[in-house]
Amino acid sequence: MSGEDEEIRAGGETAGDGIRGTARGTAPVPLSVLDLVTVGAGSTASRAVRTAVDIARTAERSGFHRYWVAEHHSMPGVASSSPAVLLAHLAAHTERIRLGSGGVMLPNHAPLVIAEQFGTLEAMAPGRIDLGLGRAPGTDGATAAALRRTDRLHEGADEFPQQLAELTRFLDDSFPDGHPYAKIHAVPGPVQATSPGGVQDPHRPPLWLLGSSGFSARLAGTLGLPFAFAHHFSAANTLPALDLYRASFRPSEALAEPYALIGVAALAAEAEQEARRQVMTGALSMVRLRTGRPGLVPSPEEAEAYRFNEWERGFVDSWLGNVIHGTPDAVRQGLDDLAKRTGADELMITANAHGGPARLRSYELIADAYGLPG
Repeated sequence: MSGEDEEIRAGGETAGDGIRGTARGTAPVPLSVLDLVTVGAGSTASRAVRTAVDIARTAERSGFHRYWVAEHHSMPGVASSSPAVLLAHLAAHTERIRLGSGGVMLPNHAPLVIAEQFGTLEAMAPGRIDLGLGRAPGTDGATAAALRRTDRLHEGADEFPQQLAELTRFLDDSFPDGHPYAKIHAVPGPVQATSPGGVQDPHRPPLWLLGSSGFSARLAGTLGLPFAFAHHFSAANTLPALDLYRASFRPSEALAEPYALIGVAALAAEAEQEARRQVMTGALSMVRLRTGRPGLVPSPEEAEAYRFNEWERGFVDSWLGNVIHGTPDAVRQGLDDLAKRTGADELMITANAHGGPARLRSYELIADAYGLPG
């Protein structure tokens, strides 16, 4: 084996297409992690990032397939405004698990910048990087306008297919002759193989489309790309979106058949009461976000003391109806039922709670419940 091959193997190259995972233990489908890198009241962003490293390493050790972070802005309780920076840090602390964005909000960025960032990540962790893309701003309108330097926000969403095509050409270095960008190259990238003495890097981050409605589902299917649906905050649309994705799917170089994962809010604790206590911190955090009062994730004590009004109580009841929580056995049963009901090819679990230890413990308990290698 050559030195280069040893480096790639150490980097955790995934067999096959780099998309499809393998179910481990008794799990019905591959299990993965979506981490919002949440910041709880009384804690700091630095501690949240350290917890993210702990969760990623635990997920890797336990046989979870991938670990993604999501772009959010102007939200004090979410420290994942810069996915590429976080992923570089996580790549340095892991060896095998796939790392990616769930997702980068494409309209917020120039496609060339994203291609450069994820080309750099691919060079850091060969064969381990996923590039998940969304078309929502990941924030409120005013913040989106500041990010995009325009108040015509609808244009960014409307132009998503064109932005995606441009990003793909930068990643593949495939603009045709005569195109204004034909002589512009995303580096690190394929252009380096055409330079004297250059060697083609065998990897390119697979593209995923993210969605919470039908638009990205149809586009992902038409383009033959893998699809990630945000079941954890848009559960009513899950089945229609997955049906649309599968019906729209056309085979591509990336995929011969559809592949869909769904994001799932789930939290396990040794006792049902403790699990409920922990998820209520995320519920209160969501109430505040939906009423224009985003902040740090409240502590369990604060959530217990909070007096919800009638509208808030209804919102919480609806929200918790889509959060699988309880003992490890109860969570395992809930995940099994969801996988069967949706036909999802992969479940990506996000644990929303105040403290890092509770979130970390939840992933450990879920891994144990499924007999994942650890």
